[in-house]
Formats: sequence, structure tokens, C-alpha cells
Amino acid sequence: MKKLISVLICVLFASAGISGQMKIDRKAVVDRHRIVTTKTDPRSPAQVGNGEFAFSVDITGLQTFVPFNTMSQWSWHSFPLPEGCKVEDFKRLTMDTHGRDVPYELPNPEQPELSAWLAGNPHRFNLGRIGLKLTKPDGTAVTEADLSDTRQEVDLWTGIIHSQFKLDGIPVSVKTACHPTSDAVGVSVESPLIRKGQLTVFLEFPYPVKSEFQDYLGTNDQAERHQTVLKEQAKDRVLIARQIDDTHYYTTLRWTSPARLQQEAGDTPHHFELCPENTDRLDFSCLYSREEEKGAPAADRIFGESTAGWKSFWESGAAIDLSASKDPRWKELERRIVLSQFVMKINEAGSLPPQESGLVNNGWYGRFHFEMIWWHGVHYALWNRWDLLDKSLSVYRDYLPTSVERAKRQGYQGARWPKCTADFDREWPNLIHATLIWQQPHPIYFAELDYRLHPTRETLEKWKQVIFGTADFMADYAFYVKDRDQYVLGPPVFIVSENTKPEETMNPAFELSYWKFGLRVANEWRKRLSLPVEENWKRVEEKLSPLPVEDGVYVTHEGIQDMWTKYSFEHPALIGTYGMLPGDGVDIPVMDKTLSKVHNTWKLHDTWGWDFPMLAMCAARLSHPDKAIDYLLNYPAFDFDEHGLVGGGRAPFPYFPGNGGLLTAIAMMAGGWDGCPAMKAPGFPQDGSWTVKYEGFNKSL
Repeated sequence: MKKLISVLICVLFASAGISGQMKIDRKAVVDRHRIVTTKTDPRSPAQVGNGEFAFSVDITGLQTFVPFNTMSQWSWHSFPLPEGCKVEDFKRLTMDTHGRDVPYELPNPEQPELSAWLAGNPHRFNLGRIGLKLTKPDGTAVTEADLSDTRQEVDLWTGIIHSQFKLDGIPVSVKTACHPTSDAVGVSVESPLIRKGQLTVFLEFPYPVKSEFQDYLGTNDQAERHQTVLKEQAKDRVLIARQIDDTHYYTTLRWTSPARLQQEAGDTPHHFELCPENTDRLDFSCLYSREEEKGAPAADRIFGESTAGWKSFWESGAAIDLSASKDPRWKELERRIVLSQFVMKINEAGSLPPQESGLVNNGWYGRFHFEMIWWHGVHYALWNRWDLLDKSLSVYRDYLPTSVERAKRQGYQGARWPKCTADFDREWPNLIHATLIWQQPHPIYFAELDYRLHPTRETLEKWKQVIFGTADFMADYAFYVKDRDQYVLGPPVFIVSENTKPEETMNPAFELSYWKFGLRVANEWRKRLSLPVEENWKRVEEKLSPLPVEDGVYVTHEGIQDMWTKYSFEHPALIGTYGMLPGDGVDIPVMDKTLSKVHNTWKLHDTWGWDFPMLAMCAARLSHPDKAIDYLLNYPAFDFDEHGLVGGGRAPFPYFPGNGGLLTAIAMMAGGWDGCPAMKAPGFPQDGSWTVKYEGFNKSL
């Protein structure tokens, strides 16, 4: 009998799967998802980078055939102002806001040129292009089609890209890496073609282009509008000074193989060629900087530092291993998880919040979106890599004075955070930007994450003024309607999905729940600081309108007409109230019905990026882990390419909030959330189909 019971227990245990905190062979997990490609995708580069700087490459390991970008967190440029215009000349327009004429940053039809300039400046620019100049024996240029046996492997554990190909049967090997703390790329090229004079290296520097969305930044057709000067030159290095209008920066090129550098004359003064001499190998490095640097680290040092830096990254923070799962989709989900960590570290771990496309290309002129900081960054807290997020969150302290000015100008207390800015706080004129509000509670959420990880007086003081200013605006923005004895949000307000008329929109579900959360947590911070509760915050929180319900389910905003037919596309943010957010003001049975309604009705091909992780987090909280897995894997509109870059649906490419959202959802599904069931990996199916080994996650709010 005891033997039978033991067998039954073993069978039951096996069918249930094994989930929990376990020591993981992290290198094995990472190595099984090395990126191997055999041709260039003209939109999807391989990359090396460190969060502050990234260098994107084609199949050759450089920017040989495709002019991919070299970008940093500091590479910002502005075109000259329209003639006769000054920024302070811009005249804001007013909108009726509960009987007040409130000034907003809106495009002014009387100032079209200045309005357009404010929208497009500053923008990120391309620091420069580095590629191989390959020629055939007769001197004609080589195209990618002329290459054979092409193979590129991105070693995720070391951050080094290994590229191999042949030209007329002659092999070429290229190794590419980025220094972990400097804006420097190291390259090693080996081939008999070097000695034959058929392989050299070129550098070129383009001029920025006026384009809101651009895969390849810059043009070579504006040679007279910028300057490239060889400021210092030695036998093994040069310092190149760059001037683009009022923007100045420097490029230091260093080589350790016999070579000479020549600058093109005439129509191409921004083009250089590094020509090796009597060698089969060329090692060089290139450092980009805002100020003059006397030297760049050598290529071999960069390879070593890259290896050490990435090893440290992978061995820190949380980890997850799905390889023992029975569900055959485990490998694709794990691939998405591993590659998302890799591309986020390269593109989105710098001193500023990232733009939607990271350091790959430009979207929205390269500006970052305050409402999207959550999706770009929360995963770092949950994966126990807070330091990679914390440095960019200084933007809240840095932009606090201008946000206070913005609120005051509109007649509000506190600090009103912008929607979309660059490396300083100047909103561009846009109706969506002017009336969006769901970015407002974000700093309170981030502060709460910080305090959970670092429950000290120092953390309280660090965030105090930001939280108080944020909550003061939130309480003052909510408008009291006497007949209802309730506070309302809007109009005018653009909701998360940005697909309704702001002047007619009131009480959006997501924003109501987030307002309640923010005001509640802000008062909890006052208690931690031994300060009395702010009664105005409490009153607004308690009297804020309830989340709108129609026919037993939540709707996007109060009074919306034809929602399930006309507005069932774009971000289904009402789901985020109990997924992304912990559910302030949410009735759980109503939310369960709402998720089902969204699942069956929403045009999920017309959603994108973080929508699917948001749905997954809601499904996990509602004890539908099978649906949570499906949302992360089964939809073409949430696609991860071979480099781990997210596209699909209506998303601009690449769309890093999708990567951040995936990592946030996985952290929550594995590590749990406040009030989650007392089980291991509560967001994963418990039927034996998934075996989840994990370590190091922090619980979600």
C-alpha cells in the first residue's frame, strides 16, 4: 500500500510540473538562444551596445551594405530656427476646461513654421557610419549578393558579434563589440583580402534629415551644411571634430595594425578611409564623445571588457529556465525572454528614458514618451536590476521645476508631467501630448518600487518632492461636480488608446484607477515620513467617480457610444486596471467578464506591443494562466524577429515597450504579485504543461 501511495504521489508531482526558486545554469539558458543569421534584414540590425550607446550592423559585422545607425543618449541636434523666429515667440492656444480657458501646447495655425520646428527639434542624430569597402579584383564595388557562405552569430553571453563570409572564395572574419561603459566600438577584421588591397574600412558622417520616423538617420547630400575636421593625427590614431549647426562632438579612431587614414576631398569631405598596409588583419576602435578624448580603448581591450561586462549582467538579477516544460512553445517563450533582456540592456539602460525604438532608429524624432517609461523600465525593478532603471528616473527630479511651471501656467497646483520630450523639458505642440494624463501617476509607481527594494529614509527623501508635486496636481486636476458629489477626470482628455475625441471624453477607466492608486500611495508616503495625511488627496481619492460599467462590463470611458464595434481597437487599456495596475476601484467579477468580452470582441490585429503583456498580466491576476501564455505567444501582432526586436500589427519597428512588457509580465507570472495565490509561479499553468525554474524575482505591486 505504501508503495502504491508513493507511486501515485510521484505521478501527481510529475503531472503538476516543478516550479519554484532553483539555482539555474544561466549560461546554458543564454547560449541556447544565440542569434545566428545568414543575410541582412534591412530593418533589423544586429547590435552591440551598453544602454548609453549602440552600434547597429549588417551581415558583415559593420555598416557595410546597409547604413544602420550609431546612436547615443547624448546625440541630440536641432536645425536652425525659422528666420525671424524665437522659441519664446510661440503662442499657446486655450481649450475650455470646465469653464476655464486653459493654455495648452497646441499647433498654432498662425505660427505654422514655428509649430513644426518645435515638433521636430531637438531630434536624435546618427553619430556616423563605419563599414567595409570591398572591391573585386577589377576594382568594382562588391554588393552583399556577391558574398557567399555568410554567417553571423551574436554571442549573447559576451556581447560579441562574429561575422564570416567569403568573396570569390576568400574568407573574411569580423569581430565586433562595444565597451560596457564607454561609447566605443571595437572591431577586428581578418582576411587575405586586406593584403590584396580589396578590403579597407570607411567612416562617413551624414547630416540629419527632417523626418519624424526614419530607419537610417541622415543624408550625404548636404556636405556644405556641416564640418568634419581632422583635429589631431598620429601614426595609430586620429581625433575628428564634428560640427552640425550648433552641435559639436568628437570621434577618436585608433588602430593597432599597420594602416593609414585618408580623407576624401571635393564633394565628400565627410568620408574617410582606413587603409591597412602589408597585413592580413586590421584591429581598430572608434570612440564617440561630446568632449575631446585623448585616446580610445584598444579593440582587444574592448573585447575583454565586453565579455566581462555581459557575464556580470547575465549573472546578476533574476533568471528563468523553461526547458523542462512539456508545452512545445517553451523554447520560443524563453527565446523571447532572453533576447528581450539582451536588446533592452543594449538600447534601454542609459541615463535618459528611451525612445520607442531605443538606439536602433528614430520614431517621433527620437523623443521619449513619459507615459511609456513604465513599459520600458518596470521590468528592471522586478528582475532585480534596479540600477539599470534608476539612473534614467532622475528625469523626474530634473524636470520637476518645469513641470511645476506647466501646472501653474494652466492654473493647477503641483507638477504636471509632459508627454513627449527630449533631453530637456519642452513639450512639442500636439493635441495628444497636451491632453494625455496617464503618465501622471508613473513617478509614484516608480517611487513605490524603489521603496520596496530600498525601504530607507534616503529613499523617502529622494522621492518626496516628486510625489508631493505629482499628487498635488492629480488632486487639483480632478474636477468636483456638485450634483454628482464626485470628482471627474476630463474633458478634455486623451485616453490611453488615443482614439476618442478629447473634448468629449470623461472618466476613462484606466486613468480613474491609476488616479486612485496614485493618491492612495502618496498619502502612504506621508505616513512613512511621519507627516499627517493630506486631506485633499484623500477626499479626491474617495470621491473620485467609479470606473464606468455598462451591461456588466467595464468600458473605456464614461458615456462612450458603440464602444465594442467602433472603438474596439488600439490599446484595450481598461484591462490594464487589473494587470498593469493592482486594481484600485476594480470589481474582480466585473473585470473577469470584461477580459472575456475583450478577448472575444477586440480587434487584436489592431493592437500592438505592450497590449499583449497587459492582457497576459490581467489574465494571470484573474487565474487564467493558460490565456496569459497565449497572449505572449499566439498573436501575429506581437511578433519577435530573429534579433528579438518586436514588430507586428500597427507597431512602428522596432517597438521596445513590447520587450519591456514581456519581461514585466514574465516577472509577475513567475515571481508573483501582491495578494497572489500562495503557489510557485502563480501566473503559469499548474497542470504540468509548464515547469518553471526561476530565481531572483521581486514581487509586483
